Amino acid sequence: MTNILIFIIVISVIATLVQIVRVSELLSEIKNKDVNEVTDKDNNTQGLLFLIVGFGFLIFVVWQMITWDHLLLPPASSVHGTQIDLLMKVSMGLIIVVFFITSPMLFYFAFKYRGKKSNNAYFLSHNNKLEVVWTVIPTIILTVLIIFGLKTWDNAMNVEVTESTKLIEVYAKQYNWTARYSGLDNKLGKANYKLVKGKNTLGVDMLDINSADDKMAREVHLVVNEPVLLKFRSQDVIHSAFLPHFRVQMNCVPGITTQFGFTPNKTTAQMKESEGEDFEYVLLCNKICGASHFNMQMKFIVETQEEYDIWIASQDNLEKKLLTQK
Repeated sequence: MTNILIFIIVISVIATLVQIVRVSELLSEIKNKDVNEVTDKDNNTQGLLFLIVGFGFLIFVVWQMITWDHLLLPPASSVHGTQIDLLMKVSMGLIIVVFFITSPMLFYFAFKYRGKKSNNAYFLSHNNKLEVVWTVIPTIILTVLIIFGLKTWDNAMNVEVTESTKLIEVYAKQYNWTARYSGLDNKLGKANYKLVKGKNTLGVDMLDINSADDKMAREVHLVVNEPVLLKFRSQDVIHSAFLPHFRVQMNCVPGITTQFGFTPNKTTAQMKESEGEDFEYVLLCNKICGASHFNMQMKFIVETQEEYDIWIASQDNLEKKLLTQK
């Protein structure tokens, strides 16, 4: 019923506006006046409105930046994230500077050079100096930004994997995440979707010698200042593993394994001190993967080596879990 009423109201408003326009046209015909004629009064009104609305918009932008600044992400909690934050600050800083230079000029010139019957437009066919200025300068600036961005991307994506890099698989399916830790050999056992059955929800090949000591968990624990390599798989659709505080995002694609390496440099306890006791590192899905996409989350905990050792020791390995399967 509500939708029907809204539809009727919308149609009524449109019909009313059409009638108002029609009445205006009829009155103009009676007065023998061209409604499409633009007068100096019209130009003055429009120019003044453009000036007021334009600078009002700039004030609104400044207010938003001040009011909502506290909702931005805190500084990155990973080594490579610091570089990404710097790239973001440089890019956004440049955009903001250009915005606050060009926008007031746009609004002011729209007012200053508003139409007047006493004025004639100045025709300028070509200016080589202007062409060079607005072509060369943006080209140089954008080239520097692109090179800076490519270097930052290369440093973030091409992380060197060493023997000390901990391997963790993150397995995605509608609508949850599961983590699989490599054992003492720091090697993950092979997996295949055809082996997904019962408790073996990840399809791990238990005949692989490297699978027996793998461990499965519903949350991820990381050691602060120790490198980790996350390997992503998906069981059904494309998901996107997003860890905003670590500046990590990687698609999880059925049929292939993707990966991302990073080094966390702030513990969860440290973040709770600065951001509040409710703070948690959370893995999100950044793809609209279905109806319950919003609920696809998994907690990440960054802690000391001692805390991690106690937690990992309390987790059963896959061999023990699957042997108890009925």
